[in-house]
Amino acid sequence: MNYKDVKPLDNFDWDELESNEQNQKKEELEARSEAYERTFNQFTEQEVIEGTIVSISDREAVVNIGFKSDGVIPASELRYNPDLKAGDKIDVYVESQEDSNGQLLLSHKKARILKSWERVNEAYDNQEIITGYVKSRTKGGLIVTVFDNIEAFLPGSQIDVKPIRDYDVFVDKNMEFKVVKINHEYKNVVVSHKALIEDEIEAQKAEIISHLEKGQVLEGTVKNIMSYGVFIDLGGVDGLIHITDLSWGRISHPEEIVHLDEKINVVILDFDETKRRIALGLKQLTPHPWDALDPNLKEGDHVKGKVVVLADYGAFIEIVPGVEGLIHVSEMSWSQHLRSAQDFMKVGDEVEAVILTLNREERKMSLGIKQLMPDPWLAIAEKYPVGSKHTATVRNFTNFGIFVELEEGVDGLIHISDLSWSKKIKHPAEFTKIGDKIDVVVLEVEAENRRLSLGHKQLEENPWDVYESIFTVGSVHQGTIANMNDKGATVTLPYGVEGFAPSRHLEKADKSKAKVGETLDFKVIEFSKENKKIIVSHTRVNQDSVEGDRADDEKRERATQKTVKKINETLERTTLGDLDVLANLKEEMEKNANSAE
Repeated sequence: MNYKDVKPLDNFDWDELESNEQNQKKEELEARSEAYERTFNQFTEQEVIEGTIVSISDREAVVNIGFKSDGVIPASELRYNPDLKAGDKIDVYVESQEDSNGQLLLSHKKARILKSWERVNEAYDNQEIITGYVKSRTKGGLIVTVFDNIEAFLPGSQIDVKPIRDYDVFVDKNMEFKVVKINHEYKNVVVSHKALIEDEIEAQKAEIISHLEKGQVLEGTVKNIMSYGVFIDLGGVDGLIHITDLSWGRISHPEEIVHLDEKINVVILDFDETKRRIALGLKQLTPHPWDALDPNLKEGDHVKGKVVVLADYGAFIEIVPGVEGLIHVSEMSWSQHLRSAQDFMKVGDEVEAVILTLNREERKMSLGIKQLMPDPWLAIAEKYPVGSKHTATVRNFTNFGIFVELEEGVDGLIHISDLSWSKKIKHPAEFTKIGDKIDVVVLEVEAENRRLSLGHKQLEENPWDVYESIFTVGSVHQGTIANMNDKGATVTLPYGVEGFAPSRHLEKADKSKAKVGETLDFKVIEFSKENKKIIVSHTRVNQDSVEGDRADDEKRERATQKTVKKINETLERTTLGDLDVLANLKEEMEKNANSAE
């Protein structure tokens, strides 16, 4: 040591020494503090970490997560596991490193929920099979608890590959599932048990279909019944029996033949390996009813059956299940009116019929019921002789007449010209209406052609025999104009008879035209009994009156001229004494003639 370097004590800076010591102590303190901080776990808020239960009571549990202070968790969050004790490890969620009291805030419940959601997402992403607890039943399915505290929905359609009718049998059971849908916004989870077995079923289907053969008979279980057919479970693969392949007879619904869960034998009709479709049959396991039909049955025999189908054109009658015959509507009645089968029978009726045709090869049969009644046309001439009078029902109109029915199967025609002697009818609807009763007389019978000609006006005497003596040509009668057209007017004359006045015969004395509704005098200018025609004229009435007056004047003038001529001749033969007398007579006669003029 060089003592020359030692400074005198009185020159030493004690303040500097003290400052250095304080800085050194501060640095040491900070280093120790940092070393102490490093002894605690490093974590952030809103994070899930593992902690150790320090102590547990009925109210709370103290958990050490390696922080400078322990956290407290409500005991209610641990009740799901009554076996937890001090020293056990649990996950906790750090809500806050310190609250207003400086307390570390932890939550085991939130940690479990977050962990569960992480597991749900992993299971969904990895198509993992998970186990859940069926908690309860709800509308349309079941509520399932997965990963301890996540409630998921199990739809009824996802419980099994076959329809489930009783959901309650699955409640309070553990089952395996796949997560098929997650809604993060609403925190909804949908699981499926059906998905677990579909892959296996598809493999089973492929295996089963590869061994199928047409005509093969298998045992199956009725899985589902629809209005159009029945689905059969063949042990992992489904087949369909169409309703028409359930029974040889007609049925309205498959439930008439099979019931749910029933085991039945079926035959394979067809299958498609690509579309995995299998067509099955049940009726094909029994002989066709036509093959077992009574061999002695023949045309003309009477049979009984039930109406199974109705159409406008006829009815199908089931003689025995699977054997049907058609009754055409034309074979239901001897009547020729157009009618439908519904007018005669309804579905379910028991009817008796006659076999008209029978073809066993084509499995066709035609029937008739009108043949059970006598044909009314066989005795038509005796029952409806010409000239006989009857009451009929109006059935139909045509432009040329009326079809009426005398009895079931017996129709006749009244021609429009045979409706009235006096009125001109343009259409039968002017005379009567359908459904009305009308009296008729038989004019002609054609039994071979099934035709009856009838008349209505023939029930009265022909008034034209009387009209012939009343409406003589030249006679004048009062008439009313009923209607008019371009050609002329129809005039109603006495006794209800109608006449026709041509347009040029409707001019009145004042040169105006007669109008509808006017009542005037008309002169008959033409009468035809055969054609039932009367032609009249109002104009002729006026013309004949004027011409008559002119004829009278001419007659008087000719008489006067003849008298004057005679006087003149007499004057030439008389004496002069007679001249004055004759002259006076001549003057008087001339005066009379002039007055007349």
